[in-house]
Amino acid sequence: MTNRKTLKQFIGDSGEEASVKMLESEGYKILRRNYAIHNVGEIDIIAEKDGEIHICEVRTRLNIGPYPDSTESVTRSKRNKVVRTAEFFVAENNLYDKNLVFEVVRVTHDKQGNIRRIDCVPF
Repeated sequence: MTNRKTLKQFIGDSGEEASVKMLESEGYKILRRNYAIHNVGEIDIIAEKDGEIHICEVRTRLNIGPYPDSTESVTRSKRNKVVRTAEFFVAENNLYDKNLVFEVVRVTHDKQGNIRRIDCVPF
């Protein structure tokens, strides 16, 4: 094993960093990153804006492959894990009075690794 990141890891990490920057530039306050509950699931980014809690699943893709629209890659199983994990976050932080918004942050890279598109859509 080496300490070098694979292209997939690099693309994923840069997509998550770009997602945080995009959300912050749009006025979101980042509450947590990579919030995980053992044997339940993980949430990439939890942010707040206008009194709502945004649960963000970041999907970063090269503009090739079986899921060119990365929203399609969020399976029912993954959505269920994100929702269950969000329930833990709400309970842990006593956020029962907050509206939750579940979103996919889509990041598309070209073959050279440059970001070509980044946006949020509900899931």
